[in-house]
Amino acid sequence: MKVYFYGAAREVTGSRHLVEVNGKRILLDCGMFQGRRKDEFDKNSNFLFDPKTVDAVILSHAHIDHSGNLPRLTKLGFEGSIYSTSATRDLCSYMLADSAFIQEREFEYLTKKKKKKDIAEPIYNSEDVEKTMEKFVTMEYEKEHEIFPGVTLLLRDAGHILGSSTITLKIADQSDGGKLKTLVFTGDLGRKGLPLLHDPTAITEADYLISESTYGNRFHKNVADIEGSLRKVVVDTAAKGGKIIIPAFAVERTQEIVYYLNILFQKKLIPEIPIFVDSPLAVNVTDIFKNHPECLDKATWDEFLHNQKNPFGFGRLRYITEVEDSKALSGHNGPAIIISAAGMAEHGRILHHLKNNVEDPKNTILIVGYMAENTLGRKIFDREKVVNIFGEPYHLRANVVVMDAFSAHADRSDLLDFIAHIKGLKKIFLVHGEETQGLTFCDILNEEGYKDVCVPKLGESYDI
Repeated sequence: MKVYFYGAAREVTGSRHLVEVNGKRILLDCGMFQGRRKDEFDKNSNFLFDPKTVDAVILSHAHIDHSGNLPRLTKLGFEGSIYSTSATRDLCSYMLADSAFIQEREFEYLTKKKKKKDIAEPIYNSEDVEKTMEKFVTMEYEKEHEIFPGVTLLLRDAGHILGSSTITLKIADQSDGGKLKTLVFTGDLGRKGLPLLHDPTAITEADYLISESTYGNRFHKNVADIEGSLRKVVVDTAAKGGKIIIPAFAVERTQEIVYYLNILFQKKLIPEIPIFVDSPLAVNVTDIFKNHPECLDKATWDEFLHNQKNPFGFGRLRYITEVEDSKALSGHNGPAIIISAAGMAEHGRILHHLKNNVEDPKNTILIVGYMAENTLGRKIFDREKVVNIFGEPYHLRANVVVMDAFSAHADRSDLLDFIAHIKGLKKIFLVHGEETQGLTFCDILNEEGYKDVCVPKLGESYDI
């Protein structure tokens, strides 16, 4: 059995890991790289393997850095099945279509503005998305399924976003005399105690582990701090007459923020200012949340659903879908909260809201999720004095507040706890983390007694 690392190797986005066993090639995730525009186009356009040779894809969850290059894979000749939970499939049906739409619209916009250096043709279109969705095969949590002779797949709840999974492959390796081997891939691992979703399901046995390391050497603030911290941002910014601009992933993060704003609004702890969710994708995703109550945790059920209340809708909240309504927000006077995708501020409507508000010191940009290197979100996170939006320079004068308590990624303590439950580990691969995080977490695991830990480089392969 051989494992190849073709993405999210010493970086965070573009998750792609290829398992070659018993004459089959199984791709774990097929995500988009997000970062510098030229690097982004090159890495997303060109796979380091031939898509025609891939027999199946197993998708951990629907975030674009894990699922977003599936239509490109299909376009270049992939003909196999894509295994996921039903919630992941439902999310992908909107998210991949939205990705194609954004690529097409940004190409049109930059062409019209004649910004030739920024123009990259779409790497796939809506027709490619439709063909991709036909390939999905859905599975329930905790039910084994033989996807090839001698290869059994089991999905467990990863607690990261709706429908997210850890992936367990039980393999009778014919190249090693039929020896039974268990390979686990965490995908993105969630945290305990977050609202909406169940906690991650523990895994107790594995021979080999491919683990994310996004926050391998960081600790999040306590979830209990969220209400107070969010309240302070809203109250302080509203008092100045400013707007709160929140770049947020349409999946999970938007719903979490709305959930907490709903609670604060009900408790009358924040002023009655308008709240806008400006993302057609987020609107569709929120409907999917309503359609999958089995994925929601007991606290959400008890607080809202059992009493037939909508956790994602309340008096001051308005969902924006039409382009003209989105444009009208730039002329809104007075305090407001605008939540918009994309989460790393690289694409989508959030770019227009940042362009219109980033230079006003009354405003606040609230960072509530991970920002990969070289993204606009990371430059705002780092409080660079000048940031480029649509190729034009803007002075960052707005207040920047970071709330990492919202993070849906496991931190160092969560990862160590998850790994500690797994017995029989022979080797650990650390992926989906910036190089410094991965290498530092590797050292931490060595100190904990795990001797065979590595941080693969892009394109490296290992016999296991």
